[in-house]
Amino acid sequence: MALTRLVIEHSEPYAGGHSWGEAGPYERLTGTAWFEVDPADPRNAVIVNLDRAPRTASGKVAFRAPVILLKPVDMGRGNGKIFHDINNRGNTDLGPVDDASKVNGQVAQQLRMGFVLVDAGWHGDGIPNPVQLFPEFPVATQADGSPIIANVRLEFSVPVPMLSQPFAPFWRAYETADTDTSASSLVMRERAGGAPVPVPADRWAFGTCNDGLESLTPSTTDITLFDGFSPDRLYELICPARNPIVMGLAYAVTRDLAAFLRSAAADGEGTPNPLGFSPQRPARRSYAYGASSTGMYLREFLYLGFNEDEAGGKVFDGVFINTGGANRLFANVEFAHPTFYAAQDGHADYLSNAQSPFTFGPSLDPLTGRTDGILKRPATDPLVIEAVDENSFWTWKNSLQVVDGHGNAIAQADNVRLYFKAGSGHLGIHGLLSPPVTPNGFMGEARYPAQALDAPAFNPQAIERSLPGLGGALVVVLDEWADRGIAPPSSTFPTIENGGLVTIEEYQALFPDIPDFQPPTVIAGLDLLDFGPEFGPQGGRLTTLPPRHGESYRLFVPRPDADGIAVGDLRPMEAAVPLGTNVGWNLRREGCRGGDLCGLEGSYLPFARTREERLAAGDPRLSLEERYGDHAGFVSAIRKAAQERVEARFMLEMDARAWIEAAEDSDVLRE
Repeated sequence: MALTRLVIEHSEPYAGGHSWGEAGPYERLTGTAWFEVDPADPRNAVIVNLDRAPRTASGKVAFRAPVILLKPVDMGRGNGKIFHDINNRGNTDLGPVDDASKVNGQVAQQLRMGFVLVDAGWHGDGIPNPVQLFPEFPVATQADGSPIIANVRLEFSVPVPMLSQPFAPFWRAYETADTDTSASSLVMRERAGGAPVPVPADRWAFGTCNDGLESLTPSTTDITLFDGFSPDRLYELICPARNPIVMGLAYAVTRDLAAFLRSAAADGEGTPNPLGFSPQRPARRSYAYGASSTGMYLREFLYLGFNEDEAGGKVFDGVFINTGGANRLFANVEFAHPTFYAAQDGHADYLSNAQSPFTFGPSLDPLTGRTDGILKRPATDPLVIEAVDENSFWTWKNSLQVVDGHGNAIAQADNVRLYFKAGSGHLGIHGLLSPPVTPNGFMGEARYPAQALDAPAFNPQAIERSLPGLGGALVVVLDEWADRGIAPPSSTFPTIENGGLVTIEEYQALFPDIPDFQPPTVIAGLDLLDFGPEFGPQGGRLTTLPPRHGESYRLFVPRPDADGIAVGDLRPMEAAVPLGTNVGWNLRREGCRGGDLCGLEGSYLPFARTREERLAAGDPRLSLEERYGDHAGFVSAIRKAAQERVEARFMLEMDARAWIEAAEDSDVLRE
C-alpha cells in the first residue's frame, strides 16, 4: 500500500453548518498523509531520480503531504463519489469558510450534488506555511551521498527597476553550488528570443542589496545586478545548482491518495478510511479537476501513466481540465520548477511548455515522426473534458490539440471533449458578473485594460470558478457521462475544418480597425527543443541549456468577428451578449518590452453607448444602442442566450437566473 498512514488532525463544520441540499451539512477535515513508494515497481520507474532518493529500511522512498477533505457529515446522504480538486500552486479552493455565500460556484455545485471534495499538497518546491498546501519530498543525491550538482537556467523580469531578484519569488529555490560568478553566465535581451548581451562577471553577484549596493549581502538564492534590472529587458542566468527535489513524486501523491480514499478500508496502521469506503464498498466514481498549471499537471499525470494505481486499477473515471493549453507541466524533471511556464514574453523556450504529444488521442507529430498521445492505456484511461480560453491559443500553443505542426487537421478521440471559452483571457472575461478591469492589468505591464488582481495571491483556479457559468455545468456533464453513459455536448473547439482557426497574419487582416486598439504581431511560437540526450517526452535531465532549436510548428489562433471577438459554436455569455470587445490577448506597454504579448492577460474595450458616440470616435463596432435598442432589449438578449446555454447543457438553471437578474439590475441602456 503506497499510502501508509492518514492522520486527520482537525475537523470543523464547513460554511457554518450550511445544508447543501440532499447531502446536508458538510465538515472539513485536515490532516497529513504519509506515503512510501517502491522504486522497483514499474509503475514508479518513470519518476526521475526516484532511484537516487533516500530509502527506508524496507527499501522504499518515503514522503508526506497535507490533505483536506470536505465530506457530508452523514456520508449516507452524499452521492458516494469523490472529486479531487487539485490545487494550483498550493492555493486550495477548499479552505475554511464560515458563510455559504463565500463558496465559489463550481465548488458549491459539487457540494449540492453530494460529492466528497479532496485536495492535497503536490507542489514540491513550495515554502511551508499555514495557508497553502505543500508536500515534503526528498532530495536526490549521488550514490555516495554527495550532492547532485548540475546547471539550471533562470529567467528574470521586473515590472519596475530593481537591484536584486530572488531565484524563485515566493518559492523554494535551488541554491547555487558556486557563488563565483565566473562559474556562471548572465545575459540580457531586449525581448524574448532577442540577441543575448553578456553581463560581465564583475558587474553582478549572488546576493541581495535591499538598501543599495553598499548593503550587498551574499546569498545562494538571489542575484544582484550592479547596474540594476530594467523592466525593458529580460535576463537569463545559467549557474550550477545543488540538491534537486524528486519533484515527480507529485503525481504519486494524487494517484495513491485517490486510490486509498476510493477503496481502502484502512491505512497501514489500521486507521479506518475517513470516508468509510472499502474494497467491498468502494466509492461509486472518482473524478479530478485542475485549472491552469494544474490542468497541465493532469495532462502530465495521465501521459505518465499515473491513472493506473499500484494494484492495476483505474484511479479517476473522469477528468475535468480547465485551461491547460497544449502544455504539460514537466514536474518530472531534475531541478524542476513547476511554477514557471513558457509564454511569448518570457520563459519562451523553458518548461513548462508544449512538448509532443499535444493531443489526448494518439496522433502523428510530423516534426518528430513519432506517434504518441496522452491517452494510450484504454483499460485505465478516463473520460476527459477540457475547457480552454482564447489566451491558450496565443500563449500555450493550443491549436496543436486539433491541428498538427504542419497545419493538418487531427481527428479527436471519442473519450475527449474540447470546449472553447471564446474571448477569454487566462484570468477571465469581462462582463456583468466579472471582476473589475484596470488600465494596465494586474502587474501594471499591459497596454490595454485587463483584469485587476493581487499577483502574489493570484489563484486562477478560484477566479475561473467563481463566475456563474460553465464550470458547474461541466461538473454535471462529466458526471452524467462517466456515471450514466449520457454523451456530453459535442466539442466546440475552433478548427481548420470549421473555419475557426486562422494564421496570425489572417487574424491581423480580419481584426476590426478599432482606434488605439491594435492586434498582436507576435504569437508564442514553438520549435523543436533539444535539451540534451537525457531529456524526452516523459521528462528527465536538462543537459543542454539553453536548448537547441529545430524546426518550427505551425500555429493558429481563433478567427475574430467584426467586433474582434473570437468566433465560436457556443460563446461564453460575455462574448455572446457583449458589452465590449473581449479578446484573449494583451500587449506589453512601452517601457516594459512594448509590443510583446503581455503573458496571460486578456483585454477589454467597451462599446460606445450610441451610434453618434461611436462615429465621433471612429469606432467601426456597433454601439450598445444599435445592438440592443434599450435596456429591455439587452435583458431580452441575455435571457435568450442564457436559455440557449441551459438547453445546450453549458449552464445551470440557477446560473441562468443569476445572469438574467444581473441584467435586469444593471444600468445598461437604462434611461
